[in-house]
Amino acid sequence: MFNLFGRGRKTLMEAVQEAKEQPGTRLVDVRSPEEYRGGHVPGAINLPLGDKTAQLYLYCASGARSGMAAGMLRRMGYEHCANVGGIGSYRGPLAY
Repeated sequence: MFNLFGRGRKTLMEAVQEAKEQPGTRLVDVRSPEEYRGGHVPGAINLPLGDKTAQLYLYCASGARSGMAAGMLRRMGYEHCANVGGIGSYRGPLAY
């Protein structure tokens, strides 16, 4: 398959196969939610990157990684991203 992005980079099909074979590998669809709902690779999560004005709330285990991610996103031009801390402060059911 021709790879538009140059030699040595994985194709989408190679990445899909790797995600199936290697636990912890994630496929991230950065299209709009509407595009994602219109059809996406099974198992891919949607993280739209087109709207830099959308409110983004980031969390992790303690708040450290989400703080780093919020800083990176702000440097990339995302206007409204906030670190909301660790999942330990969440009081509600978890999805599995």
